[in-house]
Amino acid sequence: MTAPDDPAPLDETFECTFEFQPGWIDLTLREGTKAEAKALATEVVNRLNPLGLEIEKSAVFDDMVERAVDLNDDVPTLAAVYYSEAGEALANLMVDSYGDEGVPRPGAEEVIPLLLQWGNGEVTGTPQITHLELAAGPAVRIQAMLQVKRMLGFGRKLTEFIKYAFFPPGMESLIVVTVTWEKIALTEQITDLADEAVRTMRITPLSTGGSPTSADGGTA
Repeated sequence: MTAPDDPAPLDETFECTFEFQPGWIDLTLREGTKAEAKALATEVVNRLNPLGLEIEKSAVFDDMVERAVDLNDDVPTLAAVYYSEAGEALANLMVDSYGDEGVPRPGAEEVIPLLLQWGNGEVTGTPQITHLELAAGPAVRIQAMLQVKRMLGFGRKLTEFIKYAFFPPGMESLIVVTVTWEKIALTEQITDLADEAVRTMRITPLSTGGSPTSADGGTA
């Protein structure tokens, strides 16, 4: 239950687009239902090259449905997964926005400890931190290993992640892109894929009517 003195969530609409390379599948759901996930997975799986698959189409379908439902559980701005030609899911990508009315957006240094917080695990080792200037705006990039708690709280597994925190000009929201993967042996390949995707990301603020807004706040 929200306390009376808690600030209201920031009501700021925007459009987020990527020029994804082949292999990335946009699994963003509008309604978040399993039926919607199945319809999307059916459409995608029917386009796959059966000769390149090393696993059954039905297995790819089931994986895609499960990931779509899981990734959209917290209603992200965008959710995507990278699938190899063999049909194996290698990395998850999610875009989220953060902000409260009347609360200043954290700066580039302030945001770093926030990006290292995980509800189901803890960062291990020394994170790689980079400050970037990208098409979507200034950004902080963090790459690190994560020890994730297993189901029932027994044991941990290693996952690797990259988080990109964007500070889009003309907006108050903090935009965070999170890419996670478990096949550490493929870290170099997945890192290249993630960095390439994020370089193409565009953030377009929208007016309340859904129209793009110009830099001075007027409707374009």
